[in-house]
Amino acid sequence: MTNYQLGVLYGDGIGPEIVRSTVDIFQAAANQVGTKFEWLELPMGWKAIEKYNDPTPQVTKTALNSCHGWILGPHDSAAYPPEHKAKRNPSGELRHTLDLYANVRPAKTMPGIKSVVGEADLVIYRENTEGFYTDRNMYVGTGEWQITPDVAVSTGVFTRKAVERIAHAAFKMALKRRKKVTIVHKANVIKLGTGLFLNVCREVAEQYPEVTVDDYHIDAMTAHLVRRAKDFDVIVTENMFGDILSDLAGELVGSLGLAPSINTNDHQAMAQAAHGSAPDIAGKNIANPIGIILSTVMLMDWLCERHNDEKLHEVGQLVETAVYKALEDGVCTGDLKGTATTTEFTEAVVDRVKQAYQSIKK
Repeated sequence: MTNYQLGVLYGDGIGPEIVRSTVDIFQAAANQVGTKFEWLELPMGWKAIEKYNDPTPQVTKTALNSCHGWILGPHDSAAYPPEHKAKRNPSGELRHTLDLYANVRPAKTMPGIKSVVGEADLVIYRENTEGFYTDRNMYVGTGEWQITPDVAVSTGVFTRKAVERIAHAAFKMALKRRKKVTIVHKANVIKLGTGLFLNVCREVAEQYPEVTVDDYHIDAMTAHLVRRAKDFDVIVTENMFGDILSDLAGELVGSLGLAPSINTNDHQAMAQAAHGSAPDIAGKNIANPIGIILSTVMLMDWLCERHNDEKLHEVGQLVETAVYKALEDGVCTGDLKGTATTTEFTEAVVDRVKQAYQSIKK
């Protein structure tokens, strides 16, 4: 039996509460299935600043290279001291230095959660290393210049290599789903940059003849998501467009607080909820952990495929089933108009993990 080492970066704000909830739930599921997890706690955020004067210290990045995967809690980088705010935030730093080029963000309606677009089940593949995000599209520097006090220049970077690999990731996922990919761009105005993105995605599409392909300008796509989200399957786009669309899609199907994601390269994966650190409710035991829990379900599926270990998929399915059953039963935190504390929701999911496993084994 493989002993999977998983990094745990609790982060700032509500991070320690929701990440602890996630660890407790997945440990309960692993105990049922018979999978072994070794949880490796690593410094990130304010605690790392206090100890290492760095929110993402080298000791953490080095340790992550030996982990099978990891859970990244939210960070409160907006409140960091000025010398740290000037650098990449912890999420951006890990995506950049470890070349986690694919940010995968599903948006799916859930039991007991009101969706403003009805039924929907889509996943956005966001290129994670370049585009218009200037903190991570340069080898050195940030890709922005203040020419005069009144003139700023920001660059967008698009390379064939980056577009090809995110396109392949999106098309491979489409083969497992409904075999449809939508390319989102702005090639009518940003003709060279997002034009290259569109053209290279189209070239990659030729290698997947089973997949239906269409494309939309980013502005039109926001309207289409609101009007007919159920029609979309896999969406592939550049960094900034993907960030905007995934936040919109998450809110449309229920709440950004529920939205999961993973960041991957070809051999590493990081679970990270789409929401922030919510410092105003930190320590109050009222935070909703569903986003990071479902992100870790995604991590289990990624690890299952990489290591050909169906027990990891079983762990993830147990947890996802238990979360949905808790929501169906009306157990939810205050942001979803419930009364459960973070601890109570965690306990409810753990109980349903055990119940789900027992029903499977009968």
